[in-house]
Amino acid sequence: MELGRRRDLGSALGLAPAPAKPGQEPRPGAGAGAPGAVRARRFVLCLYLVGFLGCWSDVVGRRSSLLACILLSALGYLILGASTSVFLFALARVPVGIFKHTLSISRALLSDLVAEKERPLVIGRFNTASSVGFILGPMVGGYLTELDGGFYLTAFICFSVFILNAGLVWLFPWSEVKLNSTKNGLRLGKSHALLGKTDCEVQEAATRHGTTVSGKPARLPWMEVVSTLRDMKSLIVSEMWDIFLVRLLMGVAVMLYYSNFVLALEERFGVRPKTTGYLISYSSALGALAGFTLGPILRLYKHNSHAVLLHSSVLTFTLLLLYSTAHTMGIVVFSSTLLSFSTAIGRTCITDLQLTVGGAQASGTLIGMGQSVTAVGRVIAPLLSGVAQEVSPCGPPSLGAALALMAIIVMSVSRPRCGGDGSDKLKSE
Repeated sequence: MELGRRRDLGSALGLAPAPAKPGQEPRPGAGAGAPGAVRARRFVLCLYLVGFLGCWSDVVGRRSSLLACILLSALGYLILGASTSVFLFALARVPVGIFKHTLSISRALLSDLVAEKERPLVIGRFNTASSVGFILGPMVGGYLTELDGGFYLTAFICFSVFILNAGLVWLFPWSEVKLNSTKNGLRLGKSHALLGKTDCEVQEAATRHGTTVSGKPARLPWMEVVSTLRDMKSLIVSEMWDIFLVRLLMGVAVMLYYSNFVLALEERFGVRPKTTGYLISYSSALGALAGFTLGPILRLYKHNSHAVLLHSSVLTFTLLLLYSTAHTMGIVVFSSTLLSFSTAIGRTCITDLQLTVGGAQASGTLIGMGQSVTAVGRVIAPLLSGVAQEVSPCGPPSLGAALALMAIIVMSVSRPRCGGDGSDKLKSE
């Protein structure tokens, strides 16, 4: 019955043709060649390309997908280090661009390993560790690049680090880890209505390597991916549109703030780019430290991620407005200091809210879609920044404040649905 319900759901969403009745032959043109089926295949393909690795780790497991991402990224850096032409240089970026999603899969793994109550704190600390890497990486890379043959040396060091990471993933005691990604699929809000796998399908996923359950062949991983993507589409449209919209609006708002930061300070206050660089490094360091403040903040809010996100967004809106109207560098430094904390806390809370509403069982898919939404924001932000910059140097942050205000309104409207303390959803250890 669950399988039939899922097929009906896919048919209602326009993702798959309705199954034929017993003894009824499919009509010509109603199959692969029908315009509706073609559009459905195109949609599924586009959605698959957008959320591939977020989704793939939910199907084949975190270890396999993480190893594939690490090894193929290492291959890209190996080609980069051995490149002797522009063609090889460009070719080396292909596997890195496609498969360098280890941070997203690692966040999904963390959500599998920790209780829901501790998830924001753990993800915040993970973001702190990755921020430290982003701060130290350019410094070390810049030093190595100045050496003779330093570019190729840097590429081979990156290759070696990825190989070392692959070895650590391989040696990790995975037998002690009980991943939840194969138990259930996506869930719809507080009702916990599952759109994922049935018990039979869970057993099939556990024995997909050639074994069968109850005489039925195991489903192919590609079929599982397509099924998960269909469920993901229904989840986003029906339950999570507001969360992804808030993520997009707040992401674009913060990107608009950083888009012309150097140029704006030079035009408004005559600050040299070197001094602005110090200010950016200072803000990045504070953002890395923000992960350690999540524990006390969550305890103060009784682990209500929605309330923390709402209030951090209000603070971000206020600071963007303050920065856009600042007349002294002291106000700029003040707003940049607090923005480092509010944006870092907001990023962690929006990720936790995605997993709370969507269900941690499909954490890879949800985190992958969140990253895709952020990527869309990176495409939109430069265009909006260029238009706003033509009006005034204060145009981009002012537009960012307006978008943050829109996100606050959306969160206020959706508060009755996801504004609880989450105590009824806490995952047992």
